[in-house]
Parts: sequence; structure tokens; C-alpha cells
Amino acid sequence: MRTFGSLLVRGLIVGLFAGLLAGTFAYVMGEPRVDAAIAIEEAGAAHSHDHNNDHADSAEPAAQEDEPLVSRDGQRAGLFLATSLYGVALGGMFAVAFTLLRRKLRTGNDAYAALGLAAAGFIGIVLVPFFKYPPNPPAVGDPDTITRRTVTYLLTLVIGLLAVWAGVALSRWAARYGDVARLAGGVAGLVATVVAAYLILPRINEVPETFPATLLWQFRFASLGTQATLWLLLGFGYAAAVDRRLVRTKVAAA
Repeated sequence: MRTFGSLLVRGLIVGLFAGLLAGTFAYVMGEPRVDAAIAIEEAGAAHSHDHNNDHADSAEPAAQEDEPLVSRDGQRAGLFLATSLYGVALGGMFAVAFTLLRRKLRTGNDAYAALGLAAAGFIGIVLVPFFKYPPNPPAVGDPDTITRRTVTYLLTLVIGLLAVWAGVALSRWAARYGDVARLAGGVAGLVATVVAAYLILPRINEVPETFPATLLWQFRFASLGTQATLWLLLGFGYAAAVDRRLVRTKVAAA
């Protein structure tokens, strides 16, 4: 129990620092794109409002828009809180998964097991959903379809984890035929599952033709970079924490 408690605490701490650094990346790379997207949305809304009220007679000011519940400054500050909490939660789940799966990963080294688990999580939880349903900035998307988009995204996330499992299972089955067959089997199992899921899942594209393509993809790659930073730091940070734990255990045993 003590060993699991130590692994869990280390996962929470590593997740916290990974979340903070991922939030820094999102602030530097993503927030300018969010501001630009909001500016486009506000410009379009103002133009539409002016057009609709062109011939209207009103004693009140022409536009009295509802103020957002949280200001942009508050949203920027909340970004670090959100990524930190997400990092802590992810670090805790990572530690639990590592404890349960460390002997089944067959790496012979706990640090390599942590890195392998982080790579698998990044592929299944981030990359597979990203390439099917990439994130959109605030100005893009129909509010009426948010439930549908959320459900399909979560379904893609589950499929991503199943694809990783299929790749690992096929890789182990093919290992009897050599290292090349093992690698090919793992890739084939992963890719086949993902391709089949992509063909079955519905296509969702709500990006207006007038929205700047460059800004759209800058936002998407900033989102992907934030996730990559989080998982990279989580994997290497936890691998280093596990190594330190093993060193202390050996010293104490001596």
C-alpha cells in the first residue's frame, strides 16, 4: 500500500507541474489565436446587428450586447487553473494505470514502462480524436450541435484506447515471428481499428468558408502542442520519479 501511495503522490506532483507548463504553452501559443477568433466573431455580429437595425428607430443605444460571464482576463487566469487541475487528475490516473499495468508492459524497466504508457495514452486519448474531430476556436461551431459533437468526441476517445489495445495485442501475437513482425503487427492493429472507426463515425465540419484557414490551423496545432507538452512532461517526469524511487529502494535495501 505504501508503494502505491508513493507512486500516486508522485503522479499527482508530476501532473501538477506538467499541467502548469502545458498552460504556459497554451497561453503563449493559443491565447493570441483565441483573441483573433473572438475578434472575427464580434466583427461579424456587429455587422449583422448594424444591418438588421439599419432602418430601426430606437431611443436606446443601437447595440447592447450581453456581457460575458467571465472576462477575457479571467479566462486567461483560469487557463492555468484548468490545466493544473487537469494535469493533477491525469497524473493520478496515470499513476493508477501504471501500478495496474507495469508488469504487463514487459519492458523490464519501470522508466521505460512509464514512457510507453505515456506514448500509448497520447496516441489513444489525443491523436486519434484530434485527426477525426480537430478542435475549433470559439468563433466556430453551432451551439445547437454541442451535445452531438461531445458524444462523438467521447466515442472517438474510447475508440482510440481500443485501437491502442488492439495494436498491443496484435504486436504480442506477432512477436513469435520476430521483431519486424511484432512492430508491423502493432502498427497494423492500431491503424486498422482507427481507419474502420473513422469510416463509421459521422463527419462534422462547421467551419464557415469565410473563416481564415491559417488562423484555424494555428489554433488547432496550438491545442495539439498543449496536449503534447502535457503528455511529454508527464511521461518523462514520471519516468524520472520512478527511477528515483527505485534508487532509494535499493539504497535502503543495502
